[in-house]
Amino acid sequence: MDWRTIIYVILLVSLRVAKALPRTSQDIEAKTSIGQRFSQLQEKNFKPMALILFAQYVPGGTFGRAAAMAEGVTALARRCAAEASNSPDCLKPLDKIFLDTICQEENLPLSADCCAKKDPERNDCFLSLKNSSRGFSSPLERPDAEAACRNHSQHGQPLTGYFIYEVSRRHPFLYAPTILSVALRYEEMMENCCASAEGPSHHVEECFRRQAPKVVKPVREDALRQEHTCGILKKFGERTLKALKLAQISQKFPQADFVTVHKLVVAVADMHQDCCRGDTLHCMRDREEILRWVCSSQHVLSSRIQQCCEKPLLQRSECILSAENDDKPAGLSPLVREFIEDKGVCERFAQEKDMHLARFLYEYSRRHPEFSAQMLLRIAKGYEDLLRECCKPGAPSGCRNRGEEELRKHIYETESVMRTSCDIYKEKGDYYFQNELLMSFTKKMPQLTSVELIKFTKEMTTIGSKCCQLGQDKLLPCAEEHLDLVLGQICRRHLADPINPGVCRCCSSSYAFRRPCIGKLEIDESYVPLALTPGLFAFHGDLCTSEEEQLQHRKQEMLITLLKYKPQISPKQLGSVTAAFAAMRERCCREANPEACFLQEGPELIKRSEKMLSA
Repeated sequence: MDWRTIIYVILLVSLRVAKALPRTSQDIEAKTSIGQRFSQLQEKNFKPMALILFAQYVPGGTFGRAAAMAEGVTALARRCAAEASNSPDCLKPLDKIFLDTICQEENLPLSADCCAKKDPERNDCFLSLKNSSRGFSSPLERPDAEAACRNHSQHGQPLTGYFIYEVSRRHPFLYAPTILSVALRYEEMMENCCASAEGPSHHVEECFRRQAPKVVKPVREDALRQEHTCGILKKFGERTLKALKLAQISQKFPQADFVTVHKLVVAVADMHQDCCRGDTLHCMRDREEILRWVCSSQHVLSSRIQQCCEKPLLQRSECILSAENDDKPAGLSPLVREFIEDKGVCERFAQEKDMHLARFLYEYSRRHPEFSAQMLLRIAKGYEDLLRECCKPGAPSGCRNRGEEELRKHIYETESVMRTSCDIYKEKGDYYFQNELLMSFTKKMPQLTSVELIKFTKEMTTIGSKCCQLGQDKLLPCAEEHLDLVLGQICRRHLADPINPGVCRCCSSSYAFRRPCIGKLEIDESYVPLALTPGLFAFHGDLCTSEEEQLQHRKQEMLITLLKYKPQISPKQLGSVTAAFAAMRERCCREANPEACFLQEGPELIKRSEKMLSA
């Protein structure tokens, strides 16, 4: 089987060209029989899609059973297509056929309760079983690279099918196009690395080590972005998600009129509703229809996406998302004074509140590609609050005029925070900048583990290296939108296992103000510091390692423990303790037996540090 052909063709098949949006995928699927779908995709393309669906709906199953179910559905589809049959089985909706197939299997994990229900409750039950918290572990992470190549040479096609199954079951909410795209990278990696299998084994292992991240990274990144979007939808609702998409799409397509942009926003939000429910069939269908509509509407959307629309459908979405924003229409003023000065503003706000606010957000976003989407949402919220206050009966004349000054103040504050952070990053570099973040976030969220604190602050440091080198027109969108992904992880961690009341407030009150809220958090006063036990601070010979990254990690773990023990530690006290530790480490690492030295010197350092911290 040619997996490249499968991956490209499966997404290029079109039931019909989209002429207008929005259109529900349920309507499309209801009019498409399994025989028609099979005829369009052909068997070699139909089967991988069935495998993804079964792997995602029954993540606790096995590859063998998922492959067998995919084979069974493919056989039905083949028969329906060959006979152009009008039998009841051939006329069932596609999602019902897939669920019926699952429910005909015996002893599938957790499926019995769902199968006892009737549609649509049965489908909702299966969707509720999906678990997106499973971490991705590449099936390629094998101890013996030569064995992987041997399997590939002997079982190439089934091995790629197994890879698709593994990615699908571990990421049951992940977009099918992403899975198919990653499968292509996997196949290319296997061919590239195993081509040199006749040479020294270390060449093969080095090839896997070098190319495996290119396979795994897109899965992790796309899964994170999707989980982030679904987290916004779940916590803050469809109105907030639509506002976010309105800001982003208005920045991307500033030439498009409001009606066109709003239509696209509604379609994208509907797509996320299906995708976040885990409705794989409808999610993929929605995505295809939106991409076709966007590419058929280039003349009203953007001049920057022509090359993207010439690519296979699989590659279009990523290309369009990464494309440069289109140029703003000539003559657009930076401000939108008509939303402040027009006499009919309050009347329009009263009559069509959400649509009036949407028009404001559209007009402001298309004028300011240098602002982050989150900042634009804060500006829109400020405008809404201004109208609520100034449109009340008896509001003083000129009340709305202060909006411009408040807007300038917020923009200045946001830009100042980002510039200051970048100045610190440029001065201190990766390691010491991350230490600054560790000190801040350990005090804000001491309930997080050392692993979590190091992970989150490492990701924030990476944002500094990525964004701080950009010009002022790109800094805010880069920094705040990437930081939003990290804060989203923290907030989802809080939902799963509550951190503290401050984090709860910031993660729950407002999506747009989440970053400023967390930024303003200080020491968590509800936290009970760690007690000083004999094993709290342990110093061992691993502190003498020549591996700089390993040493830095070890020192960061000790810094976190110190802050959890003494959250109120002052910068001067921290400097004194750090200097004393460095002196002890230097002394012991010169000894013939560093372990014995640390065993003797460690308790003395703790006693001296206690005195310094008590002063």
